[in-house]
Amino acid sequence: MRDGLRMETQTFDEHVRLAAHSEARAVQAADVVLFCVKSTDTEAAGALMKPHLGPGAFVLTLQNGVDNADRLRAVLPTHTVAAAVVYVATEMAGPGHVKHNGRGDLVIEPAAAPGGLASQDVAQALAAAGVPTEVSTNVRGELWAKLILNCAYNAVSAIAQLPYGKAVQGEGVPEVMRDVVAECLAVAAAEGVQVAGNPEQAVAALAASMPNQYSSTAQDLARGKRSEIDFLNGFIARRGHAAGVATPVNRVLWALVKLRESDTR
Repeated sequence: MRDGLRMETQTFDEHVRLAAHSEARAVQAADVVLFCVKSTDTEAAGALMKPHLGPGAFVLTLQNGVDNADRLRAVLPTHTVAAAVVYVATEMAGPGHVKHNGRGDLVIEPAAAPGGLASQDVAQALAAAGVPTEVSTNVRGELWAKLILNCAYNAVSAIAQLPYGKAVQGEGVPEVMRDVVAECLAVAAAEGVQVAGNPEQAVAALAASMPNQYSSTAQDLARGKRSEIDFLNGFIARRGHAAGVATPVNRVLWALVKLRESDTR
């Protein structure tokens, strides 16, 4: 990249020089791979990386959704894949311009690469670089907690093309979001998931902490790209159907985003 990447954060705004590659062979000598593709591309990106990964590489999935690590392990059965929960609000404010709007912390699951790094080593390195990171034995519950936040906000922000702070002011929207959370918790309970924290409280607080943030789904639709809605509200609808749990609100939000998605594309 000729001018580097512009990083506009809450504490600094500067251009960061970096080396960028568009081919998977760039992971060849990496001890740690931060796997950040959209959930729609998990298997394809994993297959591209597979011939180039070293045997001791530690692959950390930094994605929305709750099943990416499992899907990636199916593609990379002999490599170490660890799931991570990402709590950060960002947007692409322009070409080569990343704007940070809030938070920036990670929760990762315990794992260790044979003869290589373990989760604690990766967490310490990230923390030293200014990224608060903790290792948790209940990453599944943390992933579901993040999924519930995404299910409550992403579709609403995308359909209305509004940031969180304005979206929640819509008539009836808080009640819709509460119904979404209730359905998600019912599906989680049916699957035996112990959801971390207090999802209802977290959903209620998010708009106040990030009022100007557009959901990633809203940003995808605005750019005419395929969204991750199949792995958010669509995931809840599918798993609810399989478990015999009704999820009408999540299903409607999923269907409406799919309509917008097909129209914008």
